[in-house]
Amino acid sequence: MPARERLPALNGDQAPVREAAAGQPDESEGPQDTSGVPFADPVGSAALAADAGTALHLLREGGLTVHGRLTDASNAVLYCTATLDGLTAPCVYKPVAGERPLWDFPDGTLAGREVAAYEVSAATGWGLIPPTVLRDGPHGCGMVQLWVEPDPAAEELLALQDPAGPEPGWLPIVRAEVGPGRVALLVHRDDERLRRLAVLDAVLNNADRKGGHWIPAADGRLYGIDHGVTFAVPGKLRTLLWGWAEQPVAEEALDVLARLADDLDGALGERLRPHLTDAELTAAAERVDVLRRTARHPLPSPDWPSIPWPPV
Repeated sequence: MPARERLPALNGDQAPVREAAAGQPDESEGPQDTSGVPFADPVGSAALAADAGTALHLLREGGLTVHGRLTDASNAVLYCTATLDGLTAPCVYKPVAGERPLWDFPDGTLAGREVAAYEVSAATGWGLIPPTVLRDGPHGCGMVQLWVEPDPAAEELLALQDPAGPEPGWLPIVRAEVGPGRVALLVHRDDERLRRLAVLDAVLNNADRKGGHWIPAADGRLYGIDHGVTFAVPGKLRTLLWGWAEQPVAEEALDVLARLADDLDGALGERLRPHLTDAELTAAAERVDVLRRTARHPLPSPDWPSIPWPPV
């Protein structure tokens, strides 16, 4: 969703962080004028996202200015700009102080998991997560990620179709009630970008791949966002990308997984260590091994909800 549609409340003081940390977000201020907020353009944000070196330097070293809070998020998510040496770009800042505790993710931080997810994505060479860093900001340490503005001309990747079966070029997810006595088939495109994302999510054990958590960029790339609930030790894969369940993993992805297995034993593992426990690192390596050994996309777990809610 474009940023200007996700900023119903703008506040530059400490309130959004304190409220989120307390578990009681307050949206009583209502809509405010966002005419002075700098919004990303699809072409410019896509170009910067593809230039990871420049984007990471800007996010690490640039000055952060908070413009508002994305009030539809469960934790404190602040829309900012980072500025350095004449370059300014919108970004998302998720301070650790604004995280709600999760019983099933007791270790580390959501911000750290987001950074770890970016490191794994970067190691695949697919570049499926926007440049992401962990740094200090106006509300303390937090995750800062480049904002990628969706391409308004991008084709839809999700659809509701006749429950009898998907149309050509689409893959089934689940049948869903869309009204009294009405059932439709929720489908996603048979798209190589989504297929790569499905492999990455299986490695990350992503528990929240909603339809709104992938962004089609203006240069044709696809970016996944919101990776705070990843890397759990028990299986928690919850996604809309079940169209390839039990299908063979592409040869290209198997090559990537082989490199990833080596990287997890080396430099990548060391980069992840500050953010994850030893058990979580071991579990990630085991998931890579399973994908390589079976050479198939995983099936939904019978012990865990397979579809995120809400799905979009």
